[in-house]
Amino acid sequence: MRRRQFLSLLGAAALACATGAQAQQRQQVRRIGVLLPFVNENDGQVRQLWPAFKQRMRELGWDDGRTVKFDVHFTTQDSGRIRAGAAELVASKPELIVVWSNPGLAAMKQATRTIPVVFALVGDPVGSGLVASLAHPGGNITGFQNFEPATVGKWLELLRAIAPRVRRIGVVYNHTIAANVDFLHTAQAASGSLGVAIAGLDLRNVAEIESVLARFAQEPNGGLVITPNPLNARNDHAIIAAAARLRLPAIYPFGLNAQRGGLVAYGFDTIEQQRGVAAYVDRVLKGEKPGDLPVQAPTKYQLVINLKTAKALGLDVPIYLQQIADEVIE
Repeated sequence: MRRRQFLSLLGAAALACATGAQAQQRQQVRRIGVLLPFVNENDGQVRQLWPAFKQRMRELGWDDGRTVKFDVHFTTQDSGRIRAGAAELVASKPELIVVWSNPGLAAMKQATRTIPVVFALVGDPVGSGLVASLAHPGGNITGFQNFEPATVGKWLELLRAIAPRVRRIGVVYNHTIAANVDFLHTAQAASGSLGVAIAGLDLRNVAEIESVLARFAQEPNGGLVITPNPLNARNDHAIIAAAARLRLPAIYPFGLNAQRGGLVAYGFDTIEQQRGVAAYVDRVLKGEKPGDLPVQAPTKYQLVINLKTAKALGLDVPIYLQQIADEVIE
């Protein structure tokens, strides 16, 4: 009898240990590395997008500090810091890495071929050599691309509709980002049918903003297309202010730019994209392979018009554009 009791107690203890181990495993905190090409969490885009990602993660059951831990590295747009941040994250051996921007993803691809990577805000990932294809990215990388090159045609049309006197359009881009170069080439190809001349305005650092735009503004009837890249996004205040001083009508890629004083913005719903990134992170953490998850293109676009800025530039925004806009700022 005593032997049976002992074995019974031993079995109960073993079961309790196994159950405890399973519970501990279930409560294991998953580690996610994050590479963001901004100065810190106070940047406008970070304040807007990062909470949206974390909110969707919570909805999916991933609570920061309880079931998941984020190791966030802010790198600015400096290429050396981006590469260093990628190397540091890989060395810390997280289970998955989230990265924003083409330069960030390029650095991460060089740093690891094994840790799963989910990206956002990346232009033309196939043409940039970052994934094999959209349908089958392969390897350890997948995510959400931003604008396709054809979007620049829409930017040109909207800018001309709001500022019909514009005959010269400067495409503010970064020559080191393949997607930005595609925007410039696509704009040049479309220029003839729109009756405008296209000039490439290559911005390499914040110190060049005033001089590059002022030089372009020396001739009349100019306007600007601001392409999406980390430099333009991080310094949109300076670009918006310079465009206002130089009286250059400009179209921007993100609604936040128009909310900050830009004339008009047309771009995809960045909040919705961050929620999609969180859903992909959830699927990878639950065992799916990144290379089997297709790269997603934007499906929802937004038009934001700033009537106050239009009035300051002496522009009358057509009523039909105000009616179809997702947001009109007065």
